[in-house]
Amino acid sequence: MNRNLVPFVLLFLVHLCSTYKPVVLIHGIMTGSGSMEMISRRIQEKHPGTKVYNVNRFESWSSLETMWHQVLEIGLDVANISSQHPDGINLIGYSQGGLVARGIVQTFANVSVSTFISLSSPQAGQYGAGFLHVIFPGLVKESAYELFYSRVGQHTSVGNYWKDPYHQTLYESYSVYLPYINNHIQSAKSEDFKNNLLRLKRLVLIGGPDDQVITPWQSSQFGYYDTNDTVVEMRDQDIYQTDRIGLRALDESGRLHVVTVPGVNHFNWHMNVSIVDDCLLPYLD
Repeated sequence: MNRNLVPFVLLFLVHLCSTYKPVVLIHGIMTGSGSMEMISRRIQEKHPGTKVYNVNRFESWSSLETMWHQVLEIGLDVANISSQHPDGINLIGYSQGGLVARGIVQTFANVSVSTFISLSSPQAGQYGAGFLHVIFPGLVKESAYELFYSRVGQHTSVGNYWKDPYHQTLYESYSVYLPYINNHIQSAKSEDFKNNLLRLKRLVLIGGPDDQVITPWQSSQFGYYDTNDTVVEMRDQDIYQTDRIGLRALDESGRLHVVTVPGVNHFNWHMNVSIVDDCLLPYLD
């Protein structure tokens, strides 16, 4: 082989090994980018050449800052990453990070996301005390609305997606994040929120019955409580039936994937190699 051709051959081989789209990871509440390192390493191991960006903003206590603040700040970073990869990126958000990630997808029209994977995230809201005592000692779910449905409570990320089925009027009056990105409350951005989500090639919703933190666990797949404390599955929810944000359109076009995995605790989703291999990698193009 002509020695002058060697560098070009090597570049060609590197290109062949880098056919997967870059992946952006967004961590959960009260953690940081370190908690997502296993996923990062596994993706790079199984999909050699993949560029992985592990977001290190809003770690630990700063993860309690408001959801819109996190969406806008992290969204600027993701937009910058997206601009460097015109063929698109893949986005994975774990726990609260999945709700931040969806906010970015719906808000930033200049972010080109191919596949968005929501890993055990409270997409329809949260009404459970599985982690409240760690952050708000003494707070119980039955009275949490008194804090979260106030101007003070809305200065916390949890308050922004706390959805008490018994206090919906207060939820609609005070909550500044979830009812808007779910188009439960119409705004000037409602059409954009739907259209931007519909640009996805795939939306993957992962959750399971043994989560023990996301409550109800079906919230990870847009299911939620009715006023009788009965869980209504996603496809029977108004957000799906009226196609408020595009879930039904994504589903009918084969772009919505609902993945249910039993036996996984909330704090193990992002630490479980089998979850990466079986539930994340197959959807990364």
